[in-house]
Amino acid sequence: MSFLPELLLIIYISATLINLFFWTRWFSKLAFYPQNSLNDPRPEDGDLVSIVICARNEAQNLEKNLRRFLNQTYRSLEIVLVDDQSTDRSLEVMQNFKESCSTFRIIIIRNASKLYVGKKEALAKGISAANGKIILLTDADCIPANEEWVSQMVKLLNGEVKIVLGYSPYSKEKGFLNKFIRFETVYTAIQYLSFALVGFPYMGVGRNLMYRKKLFDKAGGFDSHLKIASGDDDLFINAVADNNNTAVALSPKSFVYSEPSKNWEKYYTQKARHLTTGSHYKWSDKIKLGFLSGSHLLHYMGGIVLLYINSSTIFVFLLFVLRISVVWYLYRGILNRLEDNSLLKWVPLLDACLVPYYLIFTPSLLIKRKTKKWN
Repeated sequence: MSFLPELLLIIYISATLINLFFWTRWFSKLAFYPQNSLNDPRPEDGDLVSIVICARNEAQNLEKNLRRFLNQTYRSLEIVLVDDQSTDRSLEVMQNFKESCSTFRIIIIRNASKLYVGKKEALAKGISAANGKIILLTDADCIPANEEWVSQMVKLLNGEVKIVLGYSPYSKEKGFLNKFIRFETVYTAIQYLSFALVGFPYMGVGRNLMYRKKLFDKAGGFDSHLKIASGDDDLFINAVADNNNTAVALSPKSFVYSEPSKNWEKYYTQKARHLTTGSHYKWSDKIKLGFLSGSHLLHYMGGIVLLYINSSTIFVFLLFVLRISVVWYLYRGILNRLEDNSLLKWVPLLDACLVPYYLIFTPSLLIKRKTKKWN
């Protein structure tokens, strides 16, 4: 077995170089995205934008957040609220807002269709009822960064662009769980935003996602993945996005903030449900993402094993330092771009914490769960 250390070293070097390729060639696009391209003047009111918000038992969030959607500088908009079988005061809260502002419209779902699973029926009916040519999706627990949110998203819909991928960070709170949730959210954004910037868009986040209604209708909506509880955002974008029709919104004014999970159990349940959609991506996207996560995992695990067997210790250490230095340097630009610089000092630890994250959630990528829960 004398060849084992050499084989492990080859695997370690290969994994590290592959991972560095992603960071230096693709993720660097996000880190160095030109700032002047984010400061274009806001557009004049044009096509009607329909903001679609689906809610199930979200009375408290609706009451707290809906006012924030009324002060947008882009005035040609409507807000479509979908009450999906709520048993709390959600519908009452919606109706109170509608009475005070004609901008709101309400769609009520009382008996769920067996054709849909999860949130898709509520979204499909909300989009179908929307009068706008442009659909902008968010959630009841979300808050726009400021009054320029809609304008910043709309200005990117020009020419062939029919999809705008937005960013939705989680609010900063105390505790390690919150740090990890925010970091993992940043890392996910690094992937889908950078992939889009280099011409390989593969997903979006439904907390902040815009597309033309005509594109949704032409693609048959969610017909190709009706029986999957999640995926109303990433599987739809995975099916219709390409290099020409997709743009990314990177101005901090375009961000939408959301409330994070408060405990590890809730976070695990949420992530496990979301990650099941990855097995339904296009093969080309699964291969790229597999190489990315696999190289990250093997870099750490291979390095640990080589250090344990006392093989090529200095070389392993130097290569580890090289990678984390590059990653940390690029995170500096990315976290500044995404306005969460407080995470920078935690990057080495949180980057390593992604290893157990991969190991814990790998079964979710392989097992196709059957669930109707979306909230």
